[in-house]
Amino acid sequence: MKKKLQIAKAEEYVKNLFCHDASGHDLQHLLRVRKMALLIAQQEGGNLFLIEMAALLHDVADWKFLGEEKGAKQLIQFLLSIDTDIEDCKAILNIVQSISFKGAKVNTRPETIEAMIVQDSDRLDAIGAIGIARAFAFGGAHGRMMYDFESKPQMHQSFEEYKSSNSNTFNHFHEKLLLLKNRMNTATAKSIAEERHLFMEEFLLRFFNECEV
Repeated sequence: MKKKLQIAKAEEYVKNLFCHDASGHDLQHLLRVRKMALLIAQQEGGNLFLIEMAALLHDVADWKFLGEEKGAKQLIQFLLSIDTDIEDCKAILNIVQSISFKGAKVNTRPETIEAMIVQDSDRLDAIGAIGIARAFAFGGAHGRMMYDFESKPQMHQSFEEYKSSNSNTFNHFHEKLLLLKNRMNTATAKSIAEERHLFMEEFLLRFFNECEV
């Protein structure tokens, strides 16, 4: 009963925190990631409480918003405020801090099955039809061009390079989104990613052709 209440409080917390987001990191994104994470966990195992909480809360400590240090502090403060066990706090923070994409040449494979599942779920929401919509929403929210075919994609060697990049959205597909299919951790996610990846490839070809008319 205690953990069910904590999950409900986490959902209400992120609802208030991200209710005005227009960058593709809104409440619906978090709910989709949770739903996918629990679906994958049915096949792959893992601690369901940690998976569900981390899926709901993963953007609280995302470097793109509050920054890693400030976001981590805010996340821990919230978890303690709802009487989360210390070990669970540490585990949830560890999951959240280990799932972000940090550059094409940067290894970010998590160590625990829970983190693998949440990372896969977050990445599945970054590809396919919803991933396309989110990519352009994020680009628009951050003032990025849709495309510039004179500008070539950059395969970032470090997190610092990736973090400071201001690539146009078309390039972002090549710098990150098209790489995700081969970086899924679980068999379940790999299977789901295949069709979503193919859809992105088809979209990008048509996008390029229409822009070249």
